[in-house]
Amino acid sequence: MENPSFVLQSIKSVVIEDRPKPELKDPYDVVVQVAQTGICGSDVHYWQRGRIGDYKLTGPMVLGHESSGVVVETGAQVSHLKVGDRVAMEPGVPCRRCEYCRKGSYHLCSDMRFAATPPWDGTLAKYYINAADFCYKVPDSLSLEEAAMVEPVSVACAIAKTADLRAHQTVLVLGCGPIGVLCQAVAKAYNAKTVIGIDIVQARLDIAQSYGADYTFIPPRAEPGQDPLEHAEKVAQELKQQFQLGDGPDVVLECSGSEACIQLGVLVAKPGATFVQAGMGKEGVVVPITAICTRGLTVKGSIRYLPGCYPGAIDLISKGQIDVKPLITNRYAFEEAEEAFELVKQGRQDVFKVMISGVEKLL
Repeated sequence: MENPSFVLQSIKSVVIEDRPKPELKDPYDVVVQVAQTGICGSDVHYWQRGRIGDYKLTGPMVLGHESSGVVVETGAQVSHLKVGDRVAMEPGVPCRRCEYCRKGSYHLCSDMRFAATPPWDGTLAKYYINAADFCYKVPDSLSLEEAAMVEPVSVACAIAKTADLRAHQTVLVLGCGPIGVLCQAVAKAYNAKTVIGIDIVQARLDIAQSYGADYTFIPPRAEPGQDPLEHAEKVAQELKQQFQLGDGPDVVLECSGSEACIQLGVLVAKPGATFVQAGMGKEGVVVPITAICTRGLTVKGSIRYLPGCYPGAIDLISKGQIDVKPLITNRYAFEEAEEAFELVKQGRQDVFKVMISGVEKLL
């Protein structure tokens, strides 16, 4: 097979098919032989539902976007990379010309070519073409598995940057999945005074405690018939008292997408605090909007990565400030990709980050 690719043909239908090896057309691009790819929730979402927000599956699409690999071919104008370089690939390439790109907000570019987002193919193939300036050489000390984990760490860096995280702040993180846990680790790397992780699964809180969380908390469930906002306010007061938060945390990072967590995050936040929504759940949720106004909260959304996040993530991992290796709980060969996706879909408590290896041994 020339270029085996893991293709989402239609909702709930995936297959490994052979495609032509991609040919360089842009002199500033490189061909990368993909070495490792982590499975993201968005990949599973497209597989099961065929859409995320405005992005809807319109035809067959290669899945995957959390990837590392080895450069096997370079465009004529590429000078900072050479064949054999090991790279982490930032999977979204903006147009570089629009208003948002020109002001440094390339993550908002409407012409972004983002891997495994319709209509663009993803990275779960033997070969993938990416813009050379969106491929980042990784130190020899990093394994290619760790290089694939640069993507979720970059997401956490972007969330921290969106929150304008600073030293000596108290940071509350709702949701202790991979992104939530990495947000806690980034917050600690940025010298946060106190980091608190919240989840309803004890196994995830156990991981959080080894990734920067000073404290963890399982919120009690609401009584049948209890008003959700009244319950959220009660839990918020309990949190403040138990962890001596005074008027609340300085920063709230919502990484679950859960309506109950969004409500709790708003109601627990300190007046004047920053609340960043990173988790994506239901399209519409009930938000205590009056509390946002009366408490003067700054509410921001975070999506993908900001400028400098990929190099920053590589630094955090390579310098030992964030150890991503323990987060990889399951490994699969490329031929077992569907089995790997099935595992992630199950949502088991003992499964954190699932990694799929490249098609063959690297050149």
